[in-house]
Amino acid sequence: MAIPQPAIMLPRELQHDTIALESKPSALIHYSFAKGSGSQESPHWLVVFLNGLMTDKSTWLPVMAGVIRGNQDAGFPPLLAYDRFGQGLTDDRDPQDQGREPGRGHDVSDAVQDLHQLITQLCRDKLETTTEQLPIVFVANSIGCVMARLYAERHPGSVAALLFLDSIMANSDFDWWPDPESHDFDPKNLPADVTVEVLREQRAKIATIFAPDVINKEGLDRRNVADLLPYSDRPLLRGPGGRRPLVTVVEHDAERFASESLEVCVAPCS
Repeated sequence: MAIPQPAIMLPRELQHDTIALESKPSALIHYSFAKGSGSQESPHWLVVFLNGLMTDKSTWLPVMAGVIRGNQDAGFPPLLAYDRFGQGLTDDRDPQDQGREPGRGHDVSDAVQDLHQLITQLCRDKLETTTEQLPIVFVANSIGCVMARLYAERHPGSVAALLFLDSIMANSDFDWWPDPESHDFDPKNLPADVTVEVLREQRAKIATIFAPDVINKEGLDRRNVADLLPYSDRPLLRGPGGRRPLVTVVEHDAERFASESLEVCVAPCS
């Protein structure tokens, strides 16, 4: 189902189109792209925005518009956002999902392969360059952070920087709240407004939303994410010129996250 674009005036430099990956020619991916501007003969990097699981590329369009409008004099780099198969304006499903268990046809590793193919084709067709010549800056949200990190690991030397916004913990099953069934659980450590019964209830609610085995509309299988990225601190990533990529992590605002949790899960703010 097509999702309306945000009700803002987008700059003319930001173009919207579809593309068939050469590795999956029977399906189309919807993307938004700005070629970049400036006095340099060639761009210094490509900025790629990666969606979370519950959002689509329309959330990035105001950001891209701001980058373009705020850098008309100095110039801005090429910008790319896209909707993965089965997400946002990309109505087509991943062709490799056919014949597989519904909702579990492709995983993060497959999505990273698609991302690399998309970047390769757009670098060639839109920028007349290659992924080896044009370093990437990833701006990612949630599960998109996992894809960015896995991309940087699998394509050493290609990623110059990563900006993680509300990144998920790849090497976990999202069971981050105390387990009342654990042998070392002490109910005395709970906040005053949280009972053991409330804790059990909230753990169950969170699991129905975030647990890796929960099927999502996109059909992205997340059950093996912890196997793909088992460690938070290795392997070390290698960026252009042998340098390590610049990594910046922006976490949830604690008060807003508590407020949203209260609204979505009816969870105590504490």
